[in-house]
Amino acid sequence: MIREAAHNKHFGWEENFRWRAGEITRLEGFSDAVFAFAVTLLVVSLEVPHTFDELLDAMRGFAAFGICFAILSQVWFYHYRYFRRYGLQDTLTTVLNAVLLFVVLFYVYPLKFLFTMLIGQLSGGASVGGRVVVDAMIAQRDVPTLMAIYGAGFAAVFGIFALLYWRAWKQRAQMELTPVEELITQQSLFESAGVACVGLFSILLALVLPEHLSGLSGYGYFLIPVVASWAGMHYGRKIRLAKKMQSSAASQ
Repeated sequence: MIREAAHNKHFGWEENFRWRAGEITRLEGFSDAVFAFAVTLLVVSLEVPHTFDELLDAMRGFAAFGICFAILSQVWFYHYRYFRRYGLQDTLTTVLNAVLLFVVLFYVYPLKFLFTMLIGQLSGGASVGGRVVVDAMIAQRDVPTLMAIYGAGFAAVFGIFALLYWRAWKQRAQMELTPVEELITQQSLFESAGVACVGLFSILLALVLPEHLSGLSGYGYFLIPVVASWAGMHYGRKIRLAKKMQSSAASQ
């Protein structure tokens, strides 16, 4: 499995963070199965093309699939890293993980629909005419609702990650996190919460912008690198200082 191979590669360690998880748990195995099923849902509707025009349409579908697959892979990696870092299996963590998996499964269809529509619009649509196909997929009056649904799923995923990291922060004493690991946990908590807020901000834009401009709410997601960069700079300084203090204490 991918998770097991990645675990063997790192030998239970990450730079500045000791992984506290041991063997792959049933919780992680079940989660992997759900993520695999979510990827299956992305392609389940694809059929073998019978004409060249259908082949071109399928290729456009593969582009949307590639973007959706990349997004789901990123969410899976965040999930993998969290459970490798902390190895938590308490009741609250299990419940939050179940909610996360539920949201991921729900998130698949809005994700696929949105990027299929965008790729179809950018590539000129199907052979019968791009704009006709895109207009057939969604009416202009429904675009704000689509962007709100996508934003709600996006915010929910990262909001749950924020709660998971909050849970890890509350258990820091029991896990004996080092000062550096505590700061990394804080950074991950802040980034997850910040990215979730970006999703909420996009929903707000979709609802308040004029109907014909509601699609511009998607540009709100360009704030994600801003949140990540600020967190990296803010906590990066603290982490470097903590590492120096940790090294000095170890050398004495």
